[in-house]
Amino acid sequence: MRIILFDGICNFCNKSVRFIIKRDAKGEFRFASLQSETGQKLLKKHNIPETTDSFVLVDGEQASVESTAALKVSSKLKWPWKIFALLLVIPKPIRDSIYRIIARNRYRWFGKQESCMIPSKEIRERFIE
Repeated sequence: MRIILFDGICNFCNKSVRFIIKRDAKGEFRFASLQSETGQKLLKKHNIPETTDSFVLVDGEQASVESTAALKVSSKLKWPWKIFALLLVIPKPIRDSIYRIIARNRYRWFGKQESCMIPSKEIRERFIE
């Protein structure tokens, strides 16, 4: 099972989750907020600091963070989004520095919510509490 952990109060992150759901033709991804009990357990299991606010992909026993996680997710989406996985050839320090600029400014650029997203009935089964 592939689980995406995301910042549940971040508007950009919530829109990204909806974007992924629409383009995940095979329904391969499940979702949990970083703030949830499941999110915190998975962070601990994979030795990721529980204070992380990064996008995390847990794929079986492997966990990826930041740009690597995002690009691995894109590789499983419908065409043309798969093509972004080619960016994995760029050295991780370069990719992650760009990722961190966006991450540091996401609340200022996109805003945030007072509480985590509540999924609609249509997508609720894709979320883990």
